[in-house]
Amino acid sequence: MYDPLPKPMSILSSCYLFRNPFSSTTTGDENPICTLGDYSKPSHEGYMNTIELPVENNVVPLRSDTIRLVQNECLFHGLRSEDPNQHLKDFLKLVDSLDLDGENRERTRLRLFQFSLHDQASNWLERLPAGSITTWEDLTTRFLA
Repeated sequence: MYDPLPKPMSILSSCYLFRNPFSSTTTGDENPICTLGDYSKPSHEGYMNTIELPVENNVVPLRSDTIRLVQNECLFHGLRSEDPNQHLKDFLKLVDSLDLDGENRERTRLRLFQFSLHDQASNWLERLPAGSITTWEDLTTRFLA
């Protein structure tokens, strides 16, 4: 006997209706098929940070309270009403008060600066080419531009 109503699809089988161009599962054609497994295993493979830190032997680890201090005291959003020069002054005053030796000062500035950016400013930093910033001067020049 003919059944005029189609049978409902399960959620797992309906996932095959959507195509994911980044999936590794294929059906023989160039368009891979999305599976639930593709979304359960996100990958950061190939990700590189915009800021490439100088290699040094005695690296001081960043403490979470130091990161929170930067985020709470000098956050820059990239709004027109914000002054990037003032943000740099506030950031340097805070980070330089951590009493670091000369070797670690630039490295710590580079490591902490990304935590002082939020919203549009953070997006700006992430859009720069990977490894394109290697010194504090590179960072401040690009930031102020």
